[in-house]
Amino acid sequence: MSGAQNYINHVALVLDASSSMSHLSRKVVEVADQQIAYLARRSRELDQETRVTVYVFADKVQCVIYDKDVLRMPSLKQLYRVGGMTALLAAALKSQRELAQTAQLYGDHSFLTFVLTDGQENASHRSPDAPSRNPGELVTSVAEMIENQKVNWTLAVLVPDQMGKREAMQCGFPKDNIAIWDATSTQGLEEAGQVIQQATEKFMVGRTQGIRGSRAVFSTGADAVNTDTIKAAGLVPADPSKYHLIPVARAAAIRDWVVESGHTYRTGGAFYQLSKAENVQARKQIAVLEKKTDRVYTGPEARSLLGLPDVEVRIKPDHNDDFTIFVQSTSVNRKLVPNTQLLLML
Repeated sequence: MSGAQNYINHVALVLDASSSMSHLSRKVVEVADQQIAYLARRSRELDQETRVTVYVFADKVQCVIYDKDVLRMPSLKQLYRVGGMTALLAAALKSQRELAQTAQLYGDHSFLTFVLTDGQENASHRSPDAPSRNPGELVTSVAEMIENQKVNWTLAVLVPDQMGKREAMQCGFPKDNIAIWDATSTQGLEEAGQVIQQATEKFMVGRTQGIRGSRAVFSTGADAVNTDTIKAAGLVPADPSKYHLIPVARAAAIRDWVVESGHTYRTGGAFYQLSKAENVQARKQIAVLEKKTDRVYTGPEARSLLGLPDVEVRIKPDHNDDFTIFVQSTSVNRKLVPNTQLLLML
């Protein structure tokens, strides 16, 4: 289609403004403003047009900014006011229904919405923005809406606890588009902002690789990897003569095990299998192994594939039947875990 390379992102923040958010209200503004500044910077760097919409919800759902150029966004300071109950389902329905009326002409348009709430739904059945007064029917309406969203729509939610996660899943939110945040502190909100930023980075980088929407926007681990995402990321397997896969039979330092296995240790050439959640620095390389073929994929695209930004980030192994993640070791004493594999790049 004409103008397909013209990427246009419609990013929406749907923010809980119920009374229980009052202790966080200043921080909400700060975190939202940081997210908007980050979006502006990445839009310039990736040459993507980004338009921002902001909804706030308590008893009622209010659109305070609609589809505005990210480079011209004001601070939310004057626009975010707390007070009232939590019309969460009405906010999800209204935001997506209104955004669906946005023109999608001349370009590759994609919609990404983050809903942030600190509590359970308790007011939508009274909201003028809800299509029904029946709570059960509202849950069904949200589930049907999500089910029918097109491939270029991503709807994600941040909830305060496991109960919130269960309720979000009942409403049809894909499990990897639900994140839990600590709603009791400003530190928790700061961390929620980082999670949103990381998910947005993954989304925007994915856009350049032909990915238009995601049902796993919060996953940064093996569950983000499949043959489609590998193809979309433009990954090419490494030459099989350029690496060895070495089984790890016992706990040992990485250099000792490489030498014991009859190979030469070179700093940065050995990759350990990710076996537990840990922080991975921006400079560390990532490799992905396809189990059934023993093909290995490396390079910056492998980081993008996992949705990892170019900053230190926490990554989890996540069980995946088809792929294994390896992380570059720059330490000679890195302790290897028995019954994992070591990838040695030659």
